[in-house]
Amino acid sequence: MRRSSLRAVLIALNVSVVLLAMAGLAIASAALLRRFIDDEALDHVRLAADGAARDIAREGDALAATVRLVAAQPELSAPLAERRYDEAARNLATIREEGGLYAAAILRNGRVVASAGPALAWTDGLSATPTGGIQLVASTRSPVDSAATVALGVVFDGAYSKRLGETVGASVRFDDAAHGIGSIGDPKLPLRAKLLHDAPPEARRLDDLGVYATVVALEDATGRVVGFMDVELPTQPAREARIKLMRRVAQLTLGIGTVALLLTVLVARRIVGPLTQLTEAADRIGGGDLGTPVGEAGWAEIGRLAASMEEMRRRLLTLTGDLAARQSEARAMVDGIAEGVFVVDGERRIVTMSAQAAALVGTTPEKATGRFCGDVLRPDPRPCEENCPILHARFRGQARATERLVLKDGRPRTVVLTSSLSGGDRQFQLMRDETEVEAARRLRDAVLANISHEFKTPLAAQLASLELLLERLPDLAPDETHRLVVALQRGALRLTQLIDNLLESVRIEAGRAAVRRQDVSLDAVVEEAVEMIRPLADQRRQAIEIDLPHPLPIVSGDGPRLTQVFVNLLANASKFAPDGTAIRVGGEVKGGSIVLWVDDEGPGWADDVEPQLFEPFVRSLGDEPESSGVGLGLYIAKSIVERHGGTIDAEAGETRTRVAVTLPAGVPA
Repeated sequence: MRRSSLRAVLIALNVSVVLLAMAGLAIASAALLRRFIDDEALDHVRLAADGAARDIAREGDALAATVRLVAAQPELSAPLAERRYDEAARNLATIREEGGLYAAAILRNGRVVASAGPALAWTDGLSATPTGGIQLVASTRSPVDSAATVALGVVFDGAYSKRLGETVGASVRFDDAAHGIGSIGDPKLPLRAKLLHDAPPEARRLDDLGVYATVVALEDATGRVVGFMDVELPTQPAREARIKLMRRVAQLTLGIGTVALLLTVLVARRIVGPLTQLTEAADRIGGGDLGTPVGEAGWAEIGRLAASMEEMRRRLLTLTGDLAARQSEARAMVDGIAEGVFVVDGERRIVTMSAQAAALVGTTPEKATGRFCGDVLRPDPRPCEENCPILHARFRGQARATERLVLKDGRPRTVVLTSSLSGGDRQFQLMRDETEVEAARRLRDAVLANISHEFKTPLAAQLASLELLLERLPDLAPDETHRLVVALQRGALRLTQLIDNLLESVRIEAGRAAVRRQDVSLDAVVEEAVEMIRPLADQRRQAIEIDLPHPLPIVSGDGPRLTQVFVNLLANASKFAPDGTAIRVGGEVKGGSIVLWVDDEGPGWADDVEPQLFEPFVRSLGDEPESSGVGLGLYIAKSIVERHGGTIDAEAGETRTRVAVTLPAGVPA
């Protein structure tokens, strides 16, 4: 798949951004221009409505001044005083025509006695005429006759609304409120309905009528709405102005966009040029050419990148040299290892194998490389599916196993295979030849088995003697009988303890010394061990003192094995402590652990023995009594305690020796 060049991507990206910006600017400009022009038109309508309302108020004030002047004229006061109403009516008609009034009348005691023009209701303020027009009436009383008043009226008709519209710069029209606020579907219905709830006038754009409009309520002297004044502006001029402005904005946007696109192409070329040089340098480095310098590049950021790549090239050059030297050293080191070494991949195929490893399995490194390790090693039985140490190491980090290999010529070979992860899916394998060690181990096992058999023979003889003693018991004196029985019991106890230790050491070396898990009471363990050792202690007049916290927590483990631990500790204490001394068994509970110890007054051990105190077959020959063992007691005790998840420690003072056992308390879930 062919990849797009960075220059094309940058140009396409910048063009897209510019086009999007231009489109966004055009859309935003259209919306803002429409809103601006609409706001200007609505403000114009509001100002026109305010001007028309002020003009109506001025007409009312002028009419009030006129009626006061007319009431003071003698042409009306004299006829009214003499009740010549016809003459007063003629004079009133003359005043109406000269003043350009709509109607005039003289009222006496609220009744019209003379009039000129249409008959009106003659109430102060605005009121509707019977024909549906709107009239404004102002009246005042005559100073000649307190019962007579003169009333004058003007009408707001089409001529007035036209003149008023020319004055305020908008279309003005009056409508009668007596016929309602409008029909359903009338766009002005919401504007008029709000006015009936004492809301201020509102200006809106009415697209159905193609106008910007507002409505002003006209009220009489009592505050009742008697009519509406509609003020309107057509939307067509505003639309034409908006289109004209949009054309100018589009031309300006197109010009700016063109300049931006040209700048985009130039900048893309300036950016891509240095990057192309860096790409070529990276290809050279990737191809192994570490000797050619990267060179300098423009722009601050790209220059820093070029400097970093040059520094990386120099470091890689140095690192490659060091790596080659270390590889040579590692190869020499591997070749110098007596054990065999090989590496496998994720599929357990041999990646590399040392000459020593190849010699162990009877092949060569060249023939072994690339083959499955089980086919090269030929283990018997074949553990490749379930017990392979390589698979175990992938989950545990490291694994060790003893494998018995069969060479091509049929000769067996015993090796210890240690597997560990070496990074990625590679695994490092160390193979040590233990064919001779295994033979020696089998020989030792045979010897121990023979020793155990030989020990059991005298033990059987002692048991037979006990049976014989029991048969002749009536013929012996009590003291003699007791002495014989105790001696036989002690011998049998020593032999049994020695056999048990030997058998346990064999199980430990064979890797079969697993412990059973069950609830164990340490009180019972200590008590059983004391009872087993008590005859040996009584022989040397040694007292066994027990001071344990009660009750001790339950532990999870193997009761007989734990009993064997304390039998060995008590036996050692009795063996090395002087006659007539005390052996103390104590303990305490610390958090989640139980600590039990055995104290005696023995001399301890020599300095050269202390580092190997818990190793097998270690004895301090110069200080041990005649009935010394083979040096397995502490070794077996340590092995059993560690298999229970605990620890064992020993310390010796000038007058006392203590061996302490720490076990985890509680039963695992």
